[in-house]
Amino acid sequence: MLPLLASEISVSAQVPWRSSGWNEGRSVTLMLECLQQNGAVAIDGRSGNQRRWTLAERVYPQGLTPVPETEASIERDRRRLRALGIARAKGTKIPGEPIHVGAAGEPAVVAGIKGEWRVDPAALAEADSFVGRTSLLSPFDAIVRDRVRMVDLWGFEYALEMYKPAAKRRWGYFALPVLHRERLIGKVDATAEVAAGRLFVDAVHEDGDWTTAQRRDVEQELERLAHWLGLVLERS
Repeated sequence: MLPLLASEISVSAQVPWRSSGWNEGRSVTLMLECLQQNGAVAIDGRSGNQRRWTLAERVYPQGLTPVPETEASIERDRRRLRALGIARAKGTKIPGEPIHVGAAGEPAVVAGIKGEWRVDPAALAEADSFVGRTSLLSPFDAIVRDRVRMVDLWGFEYALEMYKPAAKRRWGYFALPVLHRERLIGKVDATAEVAAGRLFVDAVHEDGDWTTAQRRDVEQELERLAHWLGLVLERS
């Protein structure tokens, strides 16, 4: 089986995937994702933004000793907490990768917020030497994906508005949260117009009054993003 795109696999399901509309006509893709979760197939590269699929044994190392489920769960929670830094033992149920971390790390209480958190000891050890920077985040970044955690820890108001009617959007179709060091400070509404060769900035939404340095840092990040995309940065 050569690596194939989902579109190159024949649709032979006698009963298609039941959908309310979101997954209409995606029976093959959803079948492949189910097989991936069961370890039968794996992703072996991409063509543009489309995944190429093949048999799992052609991608994953063979001859390894399986990790017992209990041990694997503990290690998964440890790595998840390492990525998040701080999280609830049982978090909000959200689509995709869960964000609860079980008994990983150490218990902690955040001033002004009810309940217990779990923190990564390694992150605490590195706190004094932490030097942050300014970043433009994806709306799906782990920092903002759990909206409840985001509001609890940063008091940051944000929503992905691509599914809202244009007239009801506050920040834009695909606004990028702005992370400045340890704080979320605003959103950037930008559109990549590939055919025109430009990254167009529709609006920059400041939460509070930014300093001159913060505005400069965000401008530099926009320049880096445009360069990475191979586009020219333009503003409205």
